[in-house]
Amino acid sequence: VGHCHPDIVKAAHEQNQLLNTNSRYLHDSLVDYAERLSKTLPEKLGIFYFLNSGSEANDLALRLARQYTKHEDVIVLDHAYHGHLTSLIDISPYKFRNLEGQKEWVHVAPVPDTYRGLYREDHEDSVTAYANEVENIIKQAHKRGRKIAAFIAESLPSVGGQIIPPAGYFQKVAKHVRKAGGVFIADEIQVGFGRVGKHFWAFQLQGEDFVPDIVTMGKPIGNGHPLACVATTKEIAEAFAATGVEYFNTFGGNPVSCAIGLAVLDVIEKEHLQAHAAEVGNFLLKLLKEQKIKHPIIGDVR
Repeated sequence: VGHCHPDIVKAAHEQNQLLNTNSRYLHDSLVDYAERLSKTLPEKLGIFYFLNSGSEANDLALRLARQYTKHEDVIVLDHAYHGHLTSLIDISPYKFRNLEGQKEWVHVAPVPDTYRGLYREDHEDSVTAYANEVENIIKQAHKRGRKIAAFIAESLPSVGGQIIPPAGYFQKVAKHVRKAGGVFIADEIQVGFGRVGKHFWAFQLQGEDFVPDIVTMGKPIGNGHPLACVATTKEIAEAFAATGVEYFNTFGGNPVSCAIGLAVLDVIEKEHLQAHAAEVGNFLLKLLKEQKIKHPIIGDVR
């Protein structure tokens, strides 16, 4: 919502003057914030874990998936980047290819890029073709005795080139992954919170019938303040809690962070920032597409 937004600065300052403590001490703001966030998401995603960064969120998402499925392996998209923790470098082809390489429990699927990918705009059914690539990865993994815990993807791959997956791709992939006993993790860290304009969450570009099993958030959620979140289903959360090893994060969900998170949602609503993103985005796309017609060197506009 912009650097030093007065509403955000005020919310942080006011809460700082009252109380900031770790989250072993209960505070209403955590519940208020969870309730407010839940209104932006499908009903099924009703359990929230608060953390300090997007990397922490994705790491927890992997833990949730593995505990729920009792499987280990993860399918990722090529060129993906999901964070700087060791667990996330391992599932980020953008990083691991320059480091220790691909782990045996990691499987890389092609990016559903209809401009420069395997299956392009002229393909009769690129959605099914890209989803079938994931199905084939699962079959090959099963032949080697491996089991899939999760498929993780940014709802709009950013490091991979601002790719907007063709509508229906996530639904088909989720079907294959769930059939194999895995879950679907939507990484909204760089693309959520109304920034795609048309919807509040980028995974909603796929259609109303698509709901991930886990959604991770970071970056804009606290407007620069360290705040992140994992939203998931009751079933997954209960399987995670059943271990008896409770999840605890010293500062995730502290009163100041929650006050800031609430203020961010207020500003997005009050200043109509989602509509603004759509309007400015469409204006830019229109002008750039006009340049594309004029200059053959421009291949695609994103």
